[in-house]
Amino acid sequence: MEERHDEPLAGWTTMRVGGPAARMVVVSTTDELVDAVREVDDADEPLLVLGGGSNLVLPDDGFAGTVVAVRTTGVEVDSADLCGGANVTVAAGEPWDPFVERAVAEGWSGIEALSGIPGSTGATPIQNVGAYGQEVAQTIARVRVWDRLEERVRTMMTMDCRFTYRHSLFKGTDRYVVLDVMFQLVLQSLSQPVRYADLATQLGVEVGERVPLGDAREAVLAQRRRRGMVLDSEDHDTWSCGSFFTNPVLTEAEFAALEERAAERLGADAPAPPRFPEAGGRVKTSAAWLIERAGFGKGYAMPGPAAVSTKHSLALTNRGSAHTSDIVALAREVRDGVRDAFGVALVNEPVLLGQEL
Repeated sequence: MEERHDEPLAGWTTMRVGGPAARMVVVSTTDELVDAVREVDDADEPLLVLGGGSNLVLPDDGFAGTVVAVRTTGVEVDSADLCGGANVTVAAGEPWDPFVERAVAEGWSGIEALSGIPGSTGATPIQNVGAYGQEVAQTIARVRVWDRLEERVRTMMTMDCRFTYRHSLFKGTDRYVVLDVMFQLVLQSLSQPVRYADLATQLGVEVGERVPLGDAREAVLAQRRRRGMVLDSEDHDTWSCGSFFTNPVLTEAEFAALEERAAERLGADAPAPPRFPEAGGRVKTSAAWLIERAGFGKGYAMPGPAAVSTKHSLALTNRGSAHTSDIVALAREVRDGVRDAFGVALVNEPVLLGQEL
């Protein structure tokens, strides 16, 4: 366990903004993680548990309490056979993409479409990380957490986690600290069915077909690089939190109202808003489509200091000198512009610590 004081936090996040932490504790084992959290709670001080920092926007004035930086490690194969698949337990602090890379190399199918996503493994169940037709809820068998309220370790099975689109029991609460995650993956050399049309086109297959795991991973990485979604310290389009807004999920009536507003704004002959069926008769549409057609295309507000990515309209980026206030102001402008244009309220995907849009 390592303790630091007045630690600059900007370098601990992919957005690269935020002031200093009054105190930081860097933990490398699960026992250290639990002990550090208990110590802060016993002292009744503010606590921030920090993973990979890829889904977090920190305030300019920093954090007045203790930041526990989770750097726990370990990937344990609990079992691996053709009938039960590969049951793999991963420590919360393990970086996510290296684990995906290993899964592909080992022939563990089920998370290959989640290649290239930054951050730590422990963060993935919190917002039910997903991309290109996969989400971690499809492969998570259980999540082990420290329950700060009951002061005990708890094992949460998949149903306990209440996974929905970009959400879970763990999101929006500081009660639970993820310790490790068990994934149940399929032992095979082929990917899960390709669900994303652009990915299928790139791979030269039909939607629903399977491809070699390595091919799926490389195709996903290529897609993400084109969108500025693979971290690169030299590319300011990747100084972001990835997709800043989630795709809106609407009722049929709300989607019909969106179609009407879109026709009024764009013309009756213009393409209609994308629609994807969701459970319960609801409809998911594209936040990127709404953002672009509300006037916030790729590169909006360049040269910055904060601007929409030049590669993907869903990413708000730090062009090198942005403060948190610049990022939040741009996010508000985009959110309000979409609401005024189409009557749809966008919801931010990253956590905005101590601030609201």
